[in-house]
Amino acid sequence: MCTGSESNDMALRLARGWTGRQGIIVTEAAYHGNTAAVTEVSPSSYKQGTPPDHVHILPISRMSEQADPAAWFAEQVRFGIEQLEARGHGCAALLVDSIFSSDGIYADPAGFLKPAVELLQARGGLFISDEVQPGFGRTGQGMWGFSRHGVTPDVVTMGKPMGNGFPMSGLAAREELLAVLNADVGYFNTFGGSPVAVAAGTAVLDVIAEEDLMANAERQGEYFKRQLQDIQARFEEVSDVRGAGLFLGLDLCDPTRDGAPDAQRTTALINDLKRNGVLIGGAGKSGSTLKIRPPLCIERSEADLFLDRFEQSLKATAK
Repeated sequence: MCTGSESNDMALRLARGWTGRQGIIVTEAAYHGNTAAVTEVSPSSYKQGTPPDHVHILPISRMSEQADPAAWFAEQVRFGIEQLEARGHGCAALLVDSIFSSDGIYADPAGFLKPAVELLQARGGLFISDEVQPGFGRTGQGMWGFSRHGVTPDVVTMGKPMGNGFPMSGLAAREELLAVLNADVGYFNTFGGSPVAVAAGTAVLDVIAEEDLMANAERQGEYFKRQLQDIQARFEEVSDVRGAGLFLGLDLCDPTRDGAPDAQRTTALINDLKRNGVLIGGAGKSGSTLKIRPPLCIERSEADLFLDRFEQSLKATAK
């Protein structure tokens, strides 16, 4: 395939074909793509209105308030299954990005997904791990984001980093699931599986191994996190730093409003960094999380350049 949207669209078709159900559980600010079917399960794309009746939204932003995140997340999934069953849809799948990228980056504690996935699978639903953003070694603790949680997905989708800029994506699933899909409608893609895509994807895998980029992601990510936590200690508007490897989130708040999320400051800081040659993004339900994802090959000197310009932008955008 060519895009992560296609991969997730195919995953939904597979889950519904296998289970005979229509309901999908997703998180409150998730983004999984832009086809009609995938937009329905991408709350961050909603401009107005409510989700379709067959979509249940899980409030992941409340997880940081919980004493036992794993138990809380599992309870939210159980509630979602029951809601979808009560509405006559049943639960076909839990679809999550395994580091909750668009929700604001929720990486810890490692393993918190496991009780929820076990509960879901015991009830006949499929776990779809969207690895379009966290996959290919970015967390530094495995090739895939789900590796940190000790779970085995039923379906894995992948995209962006797979071709290092070349448009390609993929889906992996148990053979019996793919057999059902093939018996139903099959799959054809004019541009999927081209020799150029194969060459690009193979080169990416070679470089990840030869340059030991997964270890670099863990090493540089730990350095980034320590330095960002130091900045947090010195700037009261930085309310949290979290993440894994080279996938980090930093929350900005307004100390003059009892620490309320500060989306306006977040946008201003992103734009100031852009003017200074540094590109990052925003995320989270309130739009106040900075999403920091450097290249996996980043070196210490480049990390220091980012940190220096980041601190400059914090000062430049101060109210």
